[in-house]
Amino acid sequence: MKTDEQLQFYSLDEVVNEHIGPIGTPKREAFEEELRLDLLGKAIKEARLQRHLTQQQLGELVGVQKAQISKLENNLTDARFDTVMKVFKALNAKVNFSVELMNQTQQVV
Repeated sequence: MKTDEQLQFYSLDEVVNEHIGPIGTPKREAFEEELRLDLLGKAIKEARLQRHLTQQQLGELVGVQKAQISKLENNLTDARFDTVMKVFKALNAKVNFSVELMNQTQQVV
């Protein structure tokens, strides 16, 4: 059995860089996007449960089928932005977006 002195510790960034790829690579970008969508689905589900709503009830409030709510919560669909906003409006949830500008210049053609 290894002791603490024999164990090597890695940061999450190191593990992701090694197994997914460095920031900026297509595989890493896809991973990051999927992670963000997963967090969005989790936020929808948590808000729905806090409001004591079933997927069916939330779907009725939004004007979509229960299956669409399930797909949103489980990251199984590429939902339209307006649908996601309708869901949060139906949940009476405040949504904040953060935009971070990267330190790079882009040429507009």
